[in-house]
Amino acid sequence: MPAGLRIPRTAIRDNRVRIHRSRLERDVYEIVKIGDPVLRLAARPLSSDEIQGEAIQQLIAAMAERMREAPGVGLAAPQVGVSVQLVVIEDRPEYIERLSDTERREREREPVPLHVLINPVLSVEGEKSAVFFEGCLSIPGYQGLVARARAVRVAALDERATPLTIRAHGWYARILQHEIDHLNGILCVDRMDLRTLTTLENYDRYWRAGR
Repeated sequence: MPAGLRIPRTAIRDNRVRIHRSRLERDVYEIVKIGDPVLRLAARPLSSDEIQGEAIQQLIAAMAERMREAPGVGLAAPQVGVSVQLVVIEDRPEYIERLSDTERREREREPVPLHVLINPVLSVEGEKSAVFFEGCLSIPGYQGLVARARAVRVAALDERATPLTIRAHGWYARILQHEIDHLNGILCVDRMDLRTLTTLENYDRYWRAGR
């Protein structure tokens, strides 16, 4: 990074206003890529009235569609340019079938049905952690090793603004941590061992094949 490169606070503030006013009410939501300022904002919480309103319900449907098209196992609203505390998650059986038995067992990966989390609050349960390669739809084509807590608890609202609590472990816990990080302006590269950052092609060639 060049010395002295800074983003003025006024630019961030002005961009936050622009995002809230122009990006929420639209028909097409595309996944934004690393470098877009929206990915570095702390997303705002949603009220119950907003959650049940047409704009957020349309956003939820569009996010689920984008996630499946990608394909991915989770997507946060900032990743489609909307800085609100909302994520969609789904780990489909066909994604897991691509893994070897050893990979499934090591990752503790099981199917997770489609669900929505709004205004989530995450807490770590226990002291165990796990290190695995992790990628991001906003950083396409790359992944690297990221340490995450093995078990977490999440309190949130669903798409009807009904409170819920989730306790998760293994890969599901990793997905939750990754997506909720997005709501705080944190990307997986911020937690990554950057010496392991690799293209997907080289992961298959040098890392996965060597196991």
